Amino acid sequence: MRPARLAVGVVSAGRVGSVLGAALARAGHNVVAASGISAASVERAERLLPGVPLLPPDEVLEAADLVLLAVPDDTLPGLVSGLAATKAWRPGQIVIHTSGAHGVGVLDPVAEAGALPLALHPVMTFTGREEDLQRMAACTVGITAAPDDEAAWNVGEALTVEMGGEPVRVPEAARPLYHAALAHGANNLVTLVADCLDLLGGAGIANAERMLGPLLSAALDNALRHGDRALTGPVARGDTGTVRKHLAVLAEAAPEIEPCYSALARRTAARASAAGLLGAEAAAELSELLDEGPK
Repeated sequence: MRPARLAVGVVSAGRVGSVLGAALARAGHNVVAASGISAASVERAERLLPGVPLLPPDEVLEAADLVLLAVPDDTLPGLVSGLAATKAWRPGQIVIHTSGAHGVGVLDPVAEAGALPLALHPVMTFTGREEDLQRMAACTVGITAAPDDEAAWNVGEALTVEMGGEPVRVPEAARPLYHAALAHGANNLVTLVADCLDLLGGAGIANAERMLGPLLSAALDNALRHGDRALTGPVARGDTGTVRKHLAVLAEAAPEIEPCYSALARRTAARASAAGLLGAEAAAELSELLDEGPK
């Protein structure tokens, strides 16, 4: 089912809210109001939501048939309950939050007011710029609705398709583990890549980004295609001598990174062993070396 043309209100015009608001406008809906206080939010709204007035959240709700709550995870419960206390929610509204960490339980005050609660979490990182609209075409969106409300699931799926995304149903009970998995991969990947760039820069390697790009892109592609069979390198091969050198040089040149290297090496060894890529003797030697630490 395709939702009718809706009056959309965006709370707030951050990186996610401004882009999803623009995606809904591109799909034919009418963004009638948004909230935003910081200079960055105001500038972003001017670019992505031109002509849309910036109003306090309660006034955004008053003007909107569909309310998009694009606020930080920890802010969401207080915002929802605070607006409920002022009787800002009304029957017939569609209320969507974009938090990955929450399901629809956080929107219980919305449901109690007679509005339709939905959780739509775009599985991508946002810059808050126009290119995000193009990236929506390759983006999945984790949808959560009340278990027995098929109409709500259908509305969430239809809105996702209209914005260019691919809908994936995520049950309420699965939401915490779902979000932990995504954060573990995406957030820690950024940290890992940044650490690698720092190490290469410290070694005097020029154009480290160009060196890492093809390597990491191939590793990601292989991992998604082949799982543990894509594991390569000294840990997966059981090259204890090489791992020992790594630990030593990291302990000297980057002691803040060595514990992370060791922790990931343990996990890689465990996966390689379980996949039959690493023999029991080599796995035991690696485990002993990693337990001893750099010498």
